[in-house]
Amino acid sequence: MINLRLDPNFQPMILKLREFKARVAESESKVPVAFCVERNNGYKYRYDIDVIPGDSEAIGVIERLIKSVLWVVGGFKVYFGGDRQLGEELKKHFTKGGARDFDVNFMAQVYDNPFEFVVVDYKDVPENKASSISVGGNLEGCRIGFDAGGSDRKVSAVVDGEVIYSEEVVWLPKVTEDPQYHLDGIIDSFKRAASKMPRVDAIGVSSAGIYINNEVRVASLFLKVPQELFESKVRNIYKEATKAIGDVPLEVCNDGDVTALAGALQLKDVNVLGIAMGTSEAVGYINKDGNINGWLSELAFVPVDYNKGAMVDEWSGDYGCGVKYFSQDGVIKLAEAGGFVFEEGLTPAEKLKVVQKMMAEDNPLAQEIYETIGTYLGYTLPYYAEFYDIKYLLLLGRVTSGKGGDIIIEKANEVLEKVFPEFSIQITVPDEYTRRVGQSIAAASLPKSR
Repeated sequence: MINLRLDPNFQPMILKLREFKARVAESESKVPVAFCVERNNGYKYRYDIDVIPGDSEAIGVIERLIKSVLWVVGGFKVYFGGDRQLGEELKKHFTKGGARDFDVNFMAQVYDNPFEFVVVDYKDVPENKASSISVGGNLEGCRIGFDAGGSDRKVSAVVDGEVIYSEEVVWLPKVTEDPQYHLDGIIDSFKRAASKMPRVDAIGVSSAGIYINNEVRVASLFLKVPQELFESKVRNIYKEATKAIGDVPLEVCNDGDVTALAGALQLKDVNVLGIAMGTSEAVGYINKDGNINGWLSELAFVPVDYNKGAMVDEWSGDYGCGVKYFSQDGVIKLAEAGGFVFEEGLTPAEKLKVVQKMMAEDNPLAQEIYETIGTYLGYTLPYYAEFYDIKYLLLLGRVTSGKGGDIIIEKANEVLEKVFPEFSIQITVPDEYTRRVGQSIAAASLPKSR
């Protein structure tokens, strides 16, 4: 029994899933079902599970699993087979106007395809077709590493793996409508780094958002750019900026994956899941081959709490999603649940600083807040392990700074040891060098030079 005073109804997804599987396993009437999510270039991810036909609980559990896979892996087409009645019920959720309307529309935009949910025979559910994309680790020559943040843009000149120049420039991309502002800023940073080297052999870009074939599909940096300008001015913005430097290789990667890559380079190992708890929950993953999977890894939208009364994410309109547990929103939610009243007019970032100051002064409520987040994490990592093979968790982001971060790690480890002893996940934080320049080196190392 989980005893969380600040969130007494927390119902971890992994416990619900295990309970469901155990109950079904005892039934003589169980049948196998499977769903498969298809994404770009014909890549597919399949998940198999048994259900009891007519079981009223099945639709809730399977719906949460499909939702999870959509945001872990990504895709625009779902195949479901094995129980046609259950499939037809699920289809109502994953269609335009259904309960998962946000997810459906988002995936259609990301993959440039209408979203489909098709019910098929079990034998016709496609098998896995995985990708393992080699990125990073290319340190030879003169390279530009660019990190596009929401409040500043950081660029580094990297020569044979050594950062010889690094600079941060304040900018305001999230509140600017004119895409020329964004392009000019990116080119300016590129040229600053290029001026410090005899030549440029390659450019690597780390940026929040979803990128496919170096194209911007969805990114908060361009939130205010009108949709009619997005296709013509934003989609290929990094390719256009690179032209100002020359005909050199370019690789654009989600900042979560670049963070995980930096961690893998630091650890000199693989199977690294990186989670940054900040404004949202940003995630990246380096697989057993030292590559990325080409997945979305947008775990902010992955349900971690099965409790239907859990806090709803304003953007997606869904309950129990990671963003409300592993970000500054989670800290604020728990503080208010504990009876704390913030001063009016504070931004979420300012509210987080208030709780961090309380923690620095050993305030009991602040301690309880971070213990609760650590408990969330301890119960959530085994659910993430349904999809990722995790050897290391690299934990970072402003929520994890100071004493609070230590408490989160301590509590998460306690839960893993007591409740999930079969999991051996080493929780670590990046060292000072990786924090300072590791991300730049990792970004610069993304493309192969010619």
